[in-house]
Amino acid sequence: MKNKLLIIFLLTVSLTVSPRLLSQGNSGELNAIQTVVPFLTIAPDSRAGAMGDAGVATSPDLYSMHWNPAKFAFIDGKGGAAISYSPWLRNLVPDINIAYLSGYYRIDPMQVISTSLIYSSLGDVSFTDDFGNLERTFKPNEWSFDLGYSRLFTEAWSGGIAFRFIYSNLTGGSYSHGEPTKAGISFAADISTYYQKEISLFQKDAIFSFGVNFSNIGSKMSYSDSKTSDFIPMNMRVGTAFTINPDNFNKITLTVDFNKLLVPTPPIYDITKPDSIIDGKDPNVAVPVAIFQSFYDAPGGFGEELREITYSLGAEYWYNDQFAIRTGYFHENQTKGNRKYLTAGAGFRLRGFTVDFSYLMPVVANHPLARTLRFSLAFDLNALRNANRSRE
Repeated sequence: MKNKLLIIFLLTVSLTVSPRLLSQGNSGELNAIQTVVPFLTIAPDSRAGAMGDAGVATSPDLYSMHWNPAKFAFIDGKGGAAISYSPWLRNLVPDINIAYLSGYYRIDPMQVISTSLIYSSLGDVSFTDDFGNLERTFKPNEWSFDLGYSRLFTEAWSGGIAFRFIYSNLTGGSYSHGEPTKAGISFAADISTYYQKEISLFQKDAIFSFGVNFSNIGSKMSYSDSKTSDFIPMNMRVGTAFTINPDNFNKITLTVDFNKLLVPTPPIYDITKPDSIIDGKDPNVAVPVAIFQSFYDAPGGFGEELREITYSLGAEYWYNDQFAIRTGYFHENQTKGNRKYLTAGAGFRLRGFTVDFSYLMPVVANHPLARTLRFSLAFDLNALRNANRSRE
């Protein structure tokens, strides 16, 4: 069965190739890393989405599972829940969306458990036979479910771990080249740490924080019974943040994140011998080998390894802990995907509710991520309980 629409569709949502990159042809300098289930790398919440997709070292919130599970150990309150929604790639397809649910519960002053669910609907896709006749319509979907545990080690340092189940159903069991397909399944884990210390900056109260998160460290995924399998987006995220309080009403945060996929870089093959590698390393390796190999396997050497690092810059301003405005910038090298965009957003907090939204503005013209909106709603259970008591 042919499914040209599905092939084109999956290429558009890979998120690792921009229109400008596609237009440059097969230059030897273009070597973007490809993975399955790219929805795991998308910022699910509006706060980080408005700060250039930076979040590994910012102050803890209900979306910490995605950015750094260790941050939950520092979160205020006994428990909370949040939901976020984003229409995605609306410039290309009108019915793609991503929804995110998360929550946490504090066991004691030292320990917190957390959970999250992210669901990505990829819209309706038409399946046709060899003559172009419509056979059926299927809605591909992907989702992951997480369970996390965070613990304070000292007053300033915490650690976290999360276990993740990943499900990806892109074809609904259709045949490809005479072979039946199946839903892809993978198991993964995050290991993270977070450091937060009160300091004095320009004779003002401030907080310095630092975070590291190794995320999606897990098994490869296959969509058929053949031996072919692909890496999920294993990633290393490192970042820092400074928060300063000029007075009792104003708070300013500046943050930066650095990311690197822990996945093999595609090598350069001999066009006359497709299985012969001219430069680079064999990408068909086990997961532990791939993680270490990802730091030195780029055909272009150390310079190309540096180009594989993306960075995010973010700023956040809070007034009286009730109103926030945010902005940021995300940068990816043009040979590795060419995602470059500015972000902006705002947040409101009142009686235990926090509402955030963000807006994405690509630097690259005619980019599929243009005009991307995110909406988030968080509930602080303690604050809601106290607000109800105050009205009684």
